[in-house]
Amino acid sequence: MGLVQYAADGIFAPRKIATLLQTTSEEVARTAGLGRDAVQRSSRVRSDKTQRRLREMVEVLNKVEPRFGSALVAYAWYRSEPLAGFSGQTAMQLVRGGRADDVLEYIDAVDAGIHV
Repeated sequence: MGLVQYAADGIFAPRKIATLLQTTSEEVARTAGLGRDAVQRSSRVRSDKTQRRLREMVEVLNKVEPRFGSALVAYAWYRSEPLAGFSGQTAMQLVRGGRADDVLEYIDAVDAGIHV
């Protein structure tokens, strides 16, 4: 799924992301490590922090979607699959902790055949 499908008016749109992932905006906020207000108030949706967290989540989902065949399965993986080498943390937990780059590097390493 392309990035444009997650965006509206040049920003990542929580409601659009929620619709594509068949969940709620509040759940999108939680899985990105944001508060509910971050996705409900237009001024907060446009904030740097909110947009960064949504972008990081979408980048991870886009990177793994081809492997799983759908955005829904990629989202389930993001939320529930413990990653080797990260003390059993999921991609969601790492992104929420500000470690999206570590998740993206992990995915690249797995894709390259390097087992971490």
